[in-house]
Amino acid sequence: MVKINGEQKDVAGLSVKEYLVGANYSLFRVAVELNGEILKKNEFESVVFKDGDVAEIVNFVGGG
Repeated sequence: MVKINGEQKDVAGLSVKEYLVGANYSLFRVAVELNGEILKKNEFESVVFKDGDVAEIVNFVGGG
């Protein structure tokens, strides 16, 4: 299990990109912190969630 934004999710084995796409996040308007480290966008495809990981995902929204 992986804790994402405070909720336990069964996503171990998925890449960060696979999770983001499946959860309908825009890859261009998102920031991901994994285990206290900010991931670069070019790492989303290569970094794979493992059991016990903790992630915070922030989706940026424009508006006025």
